[in-house]
Amino acid sequence: MWTTWFQRLCATCVLGLLAACGGGGDDHDPNVVEVAQRDANFSILAEAVVAADLAGTLSGPGPYTVFAPTDAAFASLLTELGVTKAQLLADKALLRSVLQYHVVGAKVAKADVPLGKAITPLDGGIFKVDTVSGNLVITDGRNRTAKITATDVMATNGLVHAIDKVLLPANKTVVETAQALPDFSLLVEAVVAADLTATLNGTGPFTVFAPTNAAFAKLLAELGLTKDQLLANKPLLTKVLTYHVVPGRVLKADVPVGTPITTVQGEAFTVDAGLAITDRNGRKASITATDVLAHNGVIHVIDTVILPKL
Repeated sequence: MWTTWFQRLCATCVLGLLAACGGGGDDHDPNVVEVAQRDANFSILAEAVVAADLAGTLSGPGPYTVFAPTDAAFASLLTELGVTKAQLLADKALLRSVLQYHVVGAKVAKADVPLGKAITPLDGGIFKVDTVSGNLVITDGRNRTAKITATDVMATNGLVHAIDKVLLPANKTVVETAQALPDFSLLVEAVVAADLTATLNGTGPFTVFAPTNAAFAKLLAELGLTKDQLLANKPLLTKVLTYHVVPGRVLKADVPVGTPITTVQGEAFTVDAGLAITDRNGRKASITATDVLAHNGVIHVIDTVILPKL
């Protein structure tokens, strides 16, 4: 209902603007750049596109889908980054990277948004869109969220969807992401002790099923080991940790339910429809959080350390 209302409003506004400008050479239907230029809510976006030298590209045939941040979204970003608008517009490299992260090289209407799937914008990386309490919500590469506030604004070379926050591409690897979260301090210690940091900071992408500190505490009790004993046993540690890593980026929506998932370690585990893992020994672990995005992969949180055959 709100989308239809917004589309009608936009159509009315565009027609009014065209009429106000008179006939002549400006009576054509707008491309995605002109949609932004003709709407006062997108004045900073329009300035940014020009400053980044992207107006020519985005005025081309496309098709493009632009997730367009409002002026309020840009104001929030300036506060978040601690910069002025002039400073942001002067940083052309950053501006191009951020703006191209909002553009998909295809026409993706609201009805065709692949919910929960990885969406790859022009600048690379990914973001995803989910339905949350009836709203379409984007999760960007830094796990920040933005609400899509209006959809399917038509342009000659694509579509524009309005969003209430500027998206930012990922700036941390899976290891750096874990290091920033206190509940993974034991996992990070283990990765360092096993000399896996450089590997997991590599290109990837990787999917890491990440045990919490509580999960490691349970494992130590189960194996009758101290933390120091576990961290000192590099062959065991390496075998266990690589069993938690799957090659490729596998978001929750793409987890193959009931099908063996082969790990970097070489052995497999399975995930059921309730997001419970069964490891090589028949032990169970619950996936308690999913789709923590990183530059080189994704993290899913688990409550039990899973084990290969030991």
